[in-house]
Amino acid sequence: MKDKEKKGTGVSRRDFLKIAGVGGIGAGSLGPAFLFPERAAAQQKTLKIAQWSHFVPAYDQWFDNTFCKQWGEKHGTNVTVDHINLNELPARAASEVSAKKGHDLFMFLSPPAAFEPQVLDMTHVYQEVEKKHGKKIDLAHKSTFNPKSKKYFAFSDSYVPDPGNYYKEWWAEAGFPNGPDTYDDLRNGGKKIKDKSGHPVGIGLSQELDSSMALRAMLWSFGGAEQDEHGNVTINSKQTIDALKYCKALYQETETPEVFTWDPSSNNRAMVSGKTSYIANAISVTRQTEREHMPTDSHIMVCRAPKGPVRRIAAEHVMDCYVVWNFAENKEGAQQFLIDYIDAFHEGFTAGQFYNFPCFPSTVPDLQKEIANDSRATPPNKYAVLGDVLDWATNVGYPGYASAAIDESFRAWIIPTMFAKVARGDETPENAAKAAEQEYRRIFARWK
Repeated sequence: MKDKEKKGTGVSRRDFLKIAGVGGIGAGSLGPAFLFPERAAAQQKTLKIAQWSHFVPAYDQWFDNTFCKQWGEKHGTNVTVDHINLNELPARAASEVSAKKGHDLFMFLSPPAAFEPQVLDMTHVYQEVEKKHGKKIDLAHKSTFNPKSKKYFAFSDSYVPDPGNYYKEWWAEAGFPNGPDTYDDLRNGGKKIKDKSGHPVGIGLSQELDSSMALRAMLWSFGGAEQDEHGNVTINSKQTIDALKYCKALYQETETPEVFTWDPSSNNRAMVSGKTSYIANAISVTRQTEREHMPTDSHIMVCRAPKGPVRRIAAEHVMDCYVVWNFAENKEGAQQFLIDYIDAFHEGFTAGQFYNFPCFPSTVPDLQKEIANDSRATPPNKYAVLGDVLDWATNVGYPGYASAAIDESFRAWIIPTMFAKVARGDETPENAAKAAEQEYRRIFARWK
């Protein structure tokens, strides 16, 4: 009775094994289907994921409630997803690295090369995915590979195009029925529209993600760049100065001072409310007008990134870059999750309403056909213009790699600061380019 009093009225594990033996059932023959409660709890794995709050809410619903749920059930894993405001992602990542504790999978919206010492090499993940889905695009390679260490510091499943969004009637009246095709068109048409109706162009000049991407596109299109293909600082060039002079004229002739204080969603709000005539942004703008049945829905169209004097080129709007921390508690599960996620990428592409384009093209083999006939869009072929996006989309750090020095420079907002100083008249283009060069050289020297 003492033994029963101590263990309660249930059967002890020792007694159960005796009973099982008497009945001729070996303990090992029960298999994983029979687990004592305490063992079941011990064997339940967890996978903790951190990523941004998607601009298309339907994507998060699919990711959390369909893919993660099904994957967790299949792998006996409790998957938790924390959606973090994009402005807070870098600080959260730094906090986890400092504490050496946090999520197993962490997603960035730009190449996180500076975190390479704290993450696993993702070469294995890429290799396993490529066995099934073929080669990744060069944009993914340049955004996640360190040619010096030969290590993939992140894994990219997708990128987001950064086209122009324009108000079609205003641009048609200005003589550009298909929106601005060049930076000269943007300046000339934008000035006509602003002079006539007061509606400004909305290219950000603030320390935030959208401004950084739009201004890099402008810089590259005029022939300038932060570095060359070998990683040498090249920001102080005639081409950079030309881009700065253009930006100052564009601001003075077509914009308003609000762009100096914008956050990442300011250009979205300005466009969907019918305030601005043009912005550089992903299709989250048009998807919002469709989703919320806004009056501006049928008026906002999409065009390629403008062509500059040298080339037509733009940064991806965001670059999904997943890392697995070297202090993660479920490293194996985190890597397998990414491998399996690419198998389901087409579902995510559809759920996200074409927001995230694939880094493995075979996962969406009929991409051009799909985006050219969208029942949500007015007209249905609104997004067909994005069919050749890989001809003009490139990585942060172009024409080189997205290195740790580029990563730190990106997070230091050197490019938008340089452009803003010139646009406001606080600095000459020549002096601003020199100041930027000093900042770049200081950062690059630290990472050599």
